[in-house]
Parts: sequence; C-alpha cells; structure tokens
Amino acid sequence: MLVSFHLGGRRNALGLSFPRKKKFSMLRSPSRVRSSIKEVGISSSDREQDLPIHGVSDPGPLENCPASALSYEHVVGSFNDGDAIREFAKRCGVLTVEIEHVDAVTLELLEQQGIDCQPKASTIKIIQDKYLQKVHFSQHGIPLPDFVQIDDLTTLEKAGDLFGYPLMIKSKRLAYDGRGNAVAYNKEELPSVVTSLGGFAHGLYVERWTPFLKELSVIVARSRDGSLSCYSVVETIHKDNICHIVESPANVSEEVKILANDVAQKAIGSLEGAGVFAVELFLTKDGQVLLNEVAPRPHNSGHHTIESCYTSQYEQHLRAVLGLPLGDPSMKVPAAIMYNILGEDKGETGFYLAHQLIKRALNISGATVHWYDKPEIRKQRKMGHITIVGPSRNAVKARLNKLLQRDTIESSKLVTPCVAIIMGSDSDLPTMKDAAEVLETFGVPFELTIVSAHRTPERMYSFALSAKERGIQVIIAGAGGAAHLPGMVASLTPLPVIGVPIKTSSMSGVDSLLSIVQMPKGIPVATVAIGNAANAALLAVRMLASADADLWARLIKYQQNLKDTVLIKAEKLESEGWERYLNP
Repeated sequence: MLVSFHLGGRRNALGLSFPRKKKFSMLRSPSRVRSSIKEVGISSSDREQDLPIHGVSDPGPLENCPASALSYEHVVGSFNDGDAIREFAKRCGVLTVEIEHVDAVTLELLEQQGIDCQPKASTIKIIQDKYLQKVHFSQHGIPLPDFVQIDDLTTLEKAGDLFGYPLMIKSKRLAYDGRGNAVAYNKEELPSVVTSLGGFAHGLYVERWTPFLKELSVIVARSRDGSLSCYSVVETIHKDNICHIVESPANVSEEVKILANDVAQKAIGSLEGAGVFAVELFLTKDGQVLLNEVAPRPHNSGHHTIESCYTSQYEQHLRAVLGLPLGDPSMKVPAAIMYNILGEDKGETGFYLAHQLIKRALNISGATVHWYDKPEIRKQRKMGHITIVGPSRNAVKARLNKLLQRDTIESSKLVTPCVAIIMGSDSDLPTMKDAAEVLETFGVPFELTIVSAHRTPERMYSFALSAKERGIQVIIAGAGGAAHLPGMVASLTPLPVIGVPIKTSSMSGVDSLLSIVQMPKGIPVATVAIGNAANAALLAVRMLASADADLWARLIKYQQNLKDTVLIKAEKLESEGWERYLNP
C-alpha cells in the first residue's frame, strides 16, 4: 500500500489523530464474534490537528482491505501502476510506502516534480532488489554473508564450488516471508531449485550458507536531518521461513547488542530519506553480526512496540516522514513477546482455530490481541498478532506457553533459567538439592552446576560475569570450610547472592557460616542457617516474586499452606492430648 498525508494549516502539529469511517467487522467464525478495528495513532482533542491519511491498495480481494478503515480516503489501484500513483500523488503532502515492492521509477519522477517521498525513491530502488541491496551495503563496509550473482547453471555451479553446500539461492525481487528463497544441499539439486524460483530469467543470486545461532532485528528510525534512533535489539524466531515469535529484548550479551546496533545504524545511515527501517541480522557461532536484509517500513519485528515502548514504530514512522522530533524508542516494560497469528487452515475451520487462540489470549495477563480483519484465511497467512508484556523474560515466556498450551517438556526448552545454584564440590549436592526441590515446587527455572572458587577460579570468573546476560537474576552459592565461593561471586556481579553454609566435619559448618557473613562493606551476601538450602531458595523466590504477579500468588498460597498445616496440628493436639498425639 502507498500512504499519503495531507499537510495544511495546523495539521503538521504534534497532536495527531486519525479520522476514519466508522466501520465494524465480523470476525468470521462459527461463533460469529463481533469486533471493532481499534483506532491507531496519537489522540488529540483538537480536531483542527487531524492528520488525514490516504491509502492506495491493489484491487480485487483487497478492495475493502483492513487498512481502508483507517484511511481518510481509500483509493483502489495498483501501487505498480504509474498512472494510478501519479493520480494518487496529487492529493499528497508526503508520500510513503507500506511495502517496498512499488513502482520506484514513478516515485523517482514524482520527486523530480516536487512530490515529497519518504524514504527516497533511490532507497526503495536499492532495497526492492535484494542483490542491489547486498552490493550497496557491501560497498559501505557493512558485514554480510558472501554473495554472488548468477546468470546460468554454469555460474551457479561455480558458486557452489566456491561457497560449498548447503547453498542459499535467492530471488532478487518480490521475495519476502521465505518466498523467493531456496536451499540446494548438493550439486544435483541445483536445476530443480532454480526451477522452483522461476528460472534464471527471474533474476537470481547466491549467498554463502550462514549457520547462525540466532536471528536478530533492530528497528531504526531515521529523521529528515539524518539522525538515527534505535529500538531494542530483538530476537526473531521463524517457523517455515515466516516470522513466528519476536522476543524483546533479545537474550544476547551487551557486546552483541552494541554490535547489532552499530551494524544497523551504519546500514541505515548509508540510505536516503526518512522513516522507520527494519534491519534483519544473523548472529553467528563465532560472535559476528551479519546483515541479512533491510525493509524500509514498519516491520513485523516491531509490532510489539505498540504495547512495549514509549513510542510505537508506527508513530515513529509518522514523526520521521513528517519531519517531527523522533519519539523515545525505549521499552516501558521489562520484557515483551510478539506471537504471529498464522492461519492453521482455510475457511471456517481456520477462523475457528484462530478464535480459540484469541479466547485463550483474553485470559492471559499482559496480552493484547491485534486482529487484522482479513476477509480470507489460509494456512500460514498472517491474520493478526498477540503481544504479551510482563515483568521479566521468563514471565512473558511462561504466559506464551500458557497461551499455546505447551506441555512441560516443550516449555522447559524455551524458558531461560533465572536462578543459578552453584557449589564448590559435588559433596555439597546432598545439601543443595533442597534448593532445587523448592524451586521446582514453585515452577522457577534454574541451572545447577559446580563452580569452585579455589580449584577453578577462571570458571568462577566467567560464570559470574556472564550470569546477567544469560538471564540469571539470583545466585544461590553453597560452600563449606573456607567458603569463599559466595563472596567471590558477589564481588564479580551486582546480582544478589545467597550463601548456604555447608556443614563440615571439623566445625559443623560454623566456619562456613562465619566465612560467608564476614563480607566487607559494599559486597553483600545474604546468608541462611547452616545447611538450610531450602530457605535460600525460598528467599530467591521472594526476590523474584516482587516483580512477578504469578509467582507472588504461588508464594502467598505456599505461606497459607504453612499456616493451615500449623492450625491442623494445633487442633489435633488440643483435641487428642499430648500422649495420644505422640503415640497415635
């Protein structure tokens, strides 16, 4: 869709709202649930500051497309029809795009005639051809997977010899959501892969296969003066080459986040024009961050910003293309997950299945449903999305698992441990297992390992410095004798450390207790009774529960159970007497 804004009078003020035709739509399913399309944008009580948005979209089944309900005026016409674009541009103050596969040549001509296009047509031309995009970024020193153009089977086979297999073959144009990409696992598969992509005449190129650890994305806003503003680095999880889940912020080290932001800003800084851009990245096993591709528009990986950030990517795009000050892109919640609602089937069955998911979402704390009101559903079609916000990464993952009704085994693979249980020797395990049992009772994910302060100081150092980046929020450290482990770890990380004195043969653990509690000012270590690892775990649960409503409820229930147990025993003792109580 092409989108335009009418600017006149006071309509370029910061107070923006979006007048629209009042429209209600039926979410098609057997239950015929009625919903309304939510108003999008920045509200304003001053109607003279309204910002009319015009839109043009392809005819056919999208004549009554969902976005038409938000348009001040909706024009039906192809965004690849030069005449339609020129006619549409007559009503524009600013022209921008919702998809890069538009007639960039016409946009270029319109710019020459004084029409304000953002981002610039030159940027659209670069990005809509993925090979030209690679060439451009390569010339500007952006780290990329190796790539080469191919014209026939001979050059393709040479590329296979050069890069090895598997080999990624891509279409230059009209490729998105996994369409236009194919993998050849050996030389014999090359002809069939080329055929599946439409042949060499369609325009193909090859990339070296990148065995990445994670796929990341950075939404970058570029203002008219060229200044840049980045949103948090997110991780995108794909299913069948379609974005499935977005986690914000990404669970990567600060060094990786800095590197990802640097690559993203350098890439967008090399382009022309204002707007919001999505920079998709690969994080490789050796710690490199490579640019995959760029989209010159609000993006699926930024949908979460509506609920999770002070300025959504959509408002930011408006600010950028209109020349207004960029908003604050930082997160206003600790963590968010975006889940794409993809069609599981076609027709009424597909709508019914989508509705079951939506109904469950309505019972999830922190969840917001966005239904796109598309008239037709089919497998793998994006029908909407659900954003879940919460107090921690683990909290939103747990809520997502509840939404998707995942079993315990699958859930455990997706949840990051937030408590670390460490000990100096496996001889401490009979004591420290009590902490593990308590955490399991409360459903708190944890990691458990051996870290010796004396025998493996390098391992202790690495463990402590990386704990926060791995998602750890509390450390429980058991130690006996000299008992230096809790204090040494506490000196290396700002995370709270709870020390568990282990009972020893020489002084029954008193030496361990005194060693742990005698920490210098500025390096606190919480300490429990000798051998009481269960209390250490309960203290960790209390720390976590202060920012997790679900865990808080479980903790309240646990305390109530303790109270009930005591009252039951008291009643039995009072009714039976002490002799019968002791000798039932």
